[in-house]
Amino acid sequence: MIACEAYATKHVVVVGLGKSGLAAARALCRSGARVVAWDDGEEARARASADAIAVRDLALIDWSRVDALVLSPGIAHTFPTPHPAARLAKQAGVPIIGDSELLATSGTDAAMIAITGTNGKSTTTALIGHILQHAGREVEVGGNLGPAICDMAMLEPDGAYVLELSSYQLELCPSARFKIAVLLNISADHLDRHGGMHGYVQAKKNIFHNQGPGDVAVVGIDDPSCRDTALELHRKSGLKVVPISATQTAPGGVYIDGANLIDDLRGAAQKIIDVSRLIHLPGIHNGQNIAAAYATARHMQVAVETIVDGMKSFPGLAHRQERVGELSGVTFVNDSKATNAVAAARALACYDNIFWIAGGIAKDGGAVGLEPFMGSVRGAFLIGAAAPVFADQLGGHVPTNTCGDLPTATRAAFSAAEDWVAEGRGSAMVLLSPACASFDQFENFEQRGEAFRGIFAELEKTCRRSA
Repeated sequence: MIACEAYATKHVVVVGLGKSGLAAARALCRSGARVVAWDDGEEARARASADAIAVRDLALIDWSRVDALVLSPGIAHTFPTPHPAARLAKQAGVPIIGDSELLATSGTDAAMIAITGTNGKSTTTALIGHILQHAGREVEVGGNLGPAICDMAMLEPDGAYVLELSSYQLELCPSARFKIAVLLNISADHLDRHGGMHGYVQAKKNIFHNQGPGDVAVVGIDDPSCRDTALELHRKSGLKVVPISATQTAPGGVYIDGANLIDDLRGAAQKIIDVSRLIHLPGIHNGQNIAAAYATARHMQVAVETIVDGMKSFPGLAHRQERVGELSGVTFVNDSKATNAVAAARALACYDNIFWIAGGIAKDGGAVGLEPFMGSVRGAFLIGAAAPVFADQLGGHVPTNTCGDLPTATRAAFSAAEDWVAEGRGSAMVLLSPACASFDQFENFEQRGEAFRGIFAELEKTCRRSA
């Protein structure tokens, strides 16, 4: 658990008692802060009370005596409508911060590495952490991914915090200075929370706010917003800006050229590895993640050979093109995190002979835009509320089979894929990449992915019994 040195003896209100908020309240209490907390949910308040954290209605707090409001990132403080706690804090002139600010002011001398972007930040964060651990460094990996920041250990100066930070979190860490800050990409997302695209871009750019001489900014140049940001940062005195790209050369940086990872950090354009060998990091979208992780690790003084070994041993992230296993020549891939068409397209572009499981609650447009990716799809097995819409949208491009639920779809897809292989037509893949939210049949995409794993395990047992 981190120390909250800057808030010892101070009055702090914590609002939002999920994973990160409850961890923040515990860390503050342990550090000697005077903490009161609130959550709009009764169960969350009960959990805090069970931990001996004082719970108090917001209207009963004397905000003139409060030194800081720690707000969980999921709670709005500006757009579209500020939460009452944020409104009360602003009226009283109380700073609103998040758990990343508590780490920034904890007194740690360990390196802080932060990663953000609309897409790819979880994979990049996990990959950087894996490489540094492979290199023997003491590392804590978390933030928007994995453990809450305040549940992390206090590290020695040669350690490193590798933090995935969302746009929400980056608005709430005014003191944080990151030794290495990574911005992968920016596309329209969460615009309601930031008052539009400009506010969203500004929130992402906060990752570089306090950087200065000796710090490193790793910036993707594959979209206009990030290219403009890289140009702005080049004008910042003493800051080292490292461009990365999955689609073009990046002089002075790291990029993908065809299938090769190229290191041009010293102007040598050195080939490092054929990224097609990194089977847990498939697709062009992962090229940017690989380039960012390589650039970060090199600036953490990790040897090239160690980085390559770390990339080869990286197991991938759960529910993100996760290879679950193989049966009868059929590979099962869990891409449950693909909750919209854009995300599903990334997976569909990576493989051949796909028996595709899709559906759930459709986002705007449904499967529109996926038509160019149907060339590798041998059949679509549709589930959930979106099944009729997807059948209509895809029917002219690929055979569709409305299955209703995930177990039915998975078994039907496997049977068709198994026949494909038995007929000598090549290898095949059962791909869960739903292009939909999960909430019609599952609590979240994680539960959907776990269910897919469980179905595979049952099929595996059946195959073994019949062998």
